Amino acid sequence: MGAQPEVLNHLRRIRRRADLTQEEVAERVGVSRQTIISIERGRYNPSIGLALSLARAFDVPVEELFELHGGGGR
Repeated sequence: MGAQPEVLNHLRRIRRRADLTQEEVAERVGVSRQTIISIERGRYNPSIGLALSLARAFDVPVEELFELHGGGGR
């Protein structure tokens, strides 16, 4: 088996583009502000459900928020 691909996220950029605070995003998706901070810093990969909720909150495809980088991909 090859190395696991890294999950990159663009949450901070998209959140700022939407002019929302971390607290506002957290409230919209039902998590703590600390969870949003951890995701933005790349310290925590969200569950599939949370990733989809974030995508829905910003009305973007989940692939616009998160992407696989390296590790062989498919």
